[in-house]
Amino acid sequence: MASIRFISSRIIPAGSRSKETDRIDLTPWDLKHLLVGYLQAGLLFHKPKLPEALIHHLQTSLSRTLDFFPPLAGRLATIEHEDKTTSFFIDCNNAGALFVHATAENVNISDIVEPVYVPETVDAFFQLDGVKNIEGTSKPLLAVQVTELVDGIFITCSANHSVVDGASFWHFFNSWSEISRGFDYLSRPPIFKRPLIDDIHYPIRIPLQKEHIQERFFQPGNLKVRVFNFRKESIVRIKRKANAEMNTDKISSLQALLSLFWQSIMRNRQMDPNQETMIFLVIGVRQKLQQLPEEYFGNAIHSAEVSLKAGELVEKGLGNAAWEINQVVANHREENFINFVKWWVNSPLLFRTGPMKNNALLTGNSPRFDIYGNDFGWGRPIAMSHGAESKCDGLVTVSPGVEEGDIEIKVCLSHKTIQAMENDEDFIAALNI
Repeated sequence: MASIRFISSRIIPAGSRSKETDRIDLTPWDLKHLLVGYLQAGLLFHKPKLPEALIHHLQTSLSRTLDFFPPLAGRLATIEHEDKTTSFFIDCNNAGALFVHATAENVNISDIVEPVYVPETVDAFFQLDGVKNIEGTSKPLLAVQVTELVDGIFITCSANHSVVDGASFWHFFNSWSEISRGFDYLSRPPIFKRPLIDDIHYPIRIPLQKEHIQERFFQPGNLKVRVFNFRKESIVRIKRKANAEMNTDKISSLQALLSLFWQSIMRNRQMDPNQETMIFLVIGVRQKLQQLPEEYFGNAIHSAEVSLKAGELVEKGLGNAAWEINQVVANHREENFINFVKWWVNSPLLFRTGPMKNNALLTGNSPRFDIYGNDFGWGRPIAMSHGAESKCDGLVTVSPGVEEGDIEIKVCLSHKTIQAMENDEDFIAALNI
């Protein structure tokens, strides 16, 4: 791993503390992430022509952006109840975000973008590795690291996943880039009002087990991360194939692509044909719950499981797997999300860190996020990456490509599985459809 030299570290408060937003209660969608790690993502840029004042400019624009996003300058706070339950909320106290300036003096852009696998050097460009969201009572809810390369700049954010989901994460990133370019106001101001659901009263009380808070999990060291880039034309052909196999036009591009990877990964893990395999989807609630606008700031995501026996998954074709995904997504409506929230309040269940089973995949991110539109004033990013918190055997991350209409799919798998995929004639043929 290349040497990283840390130059400075400071806390950046918002320029002016908001009087309108002092406290924000956490919803079930927020609370269920308390025991897992921060969201980490960052962007690689060519180095600006005048880098001398860059760090001061980014710090100043970050402070100004936090004026519009007071939760990210705050801390989590708790209320302990007599029944041994705990309530959590965001105290918008302007304690500030962490800003770290670093340099990787021997690392070039080519060292990041040219290798087949994402280099481990990238992990050092992120803050708050191994920190759980519940630690946001004392840790910053947002940590930024700006790392200068020989010919580039890497800007990363680590944000508390009980405060933001992917949509809110990139909403903040987009807004910061706007302020950095000289905007006085945001094109899409965030909305913090929590959804009103019958029989749900804030703050929500949850029981916590001390051993779950303290447990730590370390991923095995043989994981590899690779990004597969799909051009718009290839995506159209893969989607057309999946729909043709099922005599429908309802299967989306994303559903077809996820099915392609679900099939290949399970085939190359050499699963028993009778073993059940699963892919866990992340369904955006903003698009399906009327009272949640696109600018809603917080978590608004729901998990859904699609399962098929390994034999059926592999043998029945791309279209069959894609159709199963399509039906699960289609059957999740507003009523399902509201019922989940009501159920969760009575039976809180928190996600926990740990290895995924060999028969399961987890998806993340979305091709809908505006990632490559983040121009801080010296041009668009040339690459995006995630931090070590996103390293999990079986994680499939979907993002928009650099060019409009393209999609990037990043997989984190054992070296054995990913090498088998690279030699899998069926998978390679599908990539070249």
